[in-house]
This record gives sequence, structure tokens and C-alpha cells, in this order.
Amino acid sequence: MKCYQLQAEQSLALSKQEAWDFLSNPANLQRITPAHMGFKILEGADRPMYPGQIIHYVVSPFPGIRTRWVTEITHVREGEYFVDEQRFGPYALWHHKHFIEAVEGGVRMTDVVDYKLPLGWLGRLAHGPVVKRQLTAIFRYREAELDKRFGKLPGRPSALTFKSL
Repeated sequence: MKCYQLQAEQSLALSKQEAWDFLSNPANLQRITPAHMGFKILEGADRPMYPGQIIHYVVSPFPGIRTRWVTEITHVREGEYFVDEQRFGPYALWHHKHFIEAVEGGVRMTDVVDYKLPLGWLGRLAHGPVVKRQLTAIFRYREAELDKRFGKLPGRPSALTFKSL
């Protein structure tokens, strides 16, 4: 079983509470997802985030292909982190941790995504040229949108890394 991990780090000029209020509101995910992905929340995002919350989405990972994605919010520590896990969707495993930490002048946000692709060796073959490339584009888009919305902290570079586990 081949697993992968993506880690994205970004520092923004806003308070920890403002960051939490924005990032922990599931409805805001659509605002920081590229439009070409056709991301739409179908249900479950009408209340503040809580452990056990189930959220249904539809997304188009590739042109002409639409799929449902169901995630569960499994852990929430108010103002510090939350975890979402795929219950149904395009990945064999998707475990996404979102951390918010106060730093001088703002916050550092860290996303850690552990994921596994379906289809065995075909999934592994598609990782580099397709999946890793797409995840890179999605997280770079999010970074740009958040920088535009809240302002980047000077002197704190963003980072995006992948590794095989």
C-alpha cells in the first residue's frame, strides 16, 4: 500500500480568531477552490463545524468527470485545528489536518494531507503526472486566494511539499 503526504504551510496577516472563523466555516471551501473544479457543497455545511459533521460535495477533478465526495469532520479543537476524513470519494484514503498557530503579526496555517490513490499500480503511476500536479495547482490556488483576501506575512515564505510514506 503506497501512501503519500502533502504538507502546505502559509503565513497570513490576520488574527488567529479571524483565521479560525474563515477556515472552520465549510462554506468557505468553495471560495478557495478553483472554479474549473465545479466544487459545490450539497449539504452539511449549514452549521458551525463540529466533530461528526458530514459534508456532501460534488466536484469535477477532470473535465467532464463529476464525482460525489463525502467527508466527516472527525476532530475539532476550537481555534487550533480540525481534521476532515473522506468517507466516500475519489481517494482510497484522505485524511486532512488543518492547523492554525499564532505567529508574530498573524498566523501560520499548516495543512497535512495523508492520502492513498485507488487502482493499485495504475493509481501509483498516475500520482506524479496527474494527482500530484493537480493537488499542487489546488493548494497554490488556495494560497493565492488567501493571500489576496488576508495579506501575506512578509518574510515568511510559503511551502508545499510531497513525500511518499
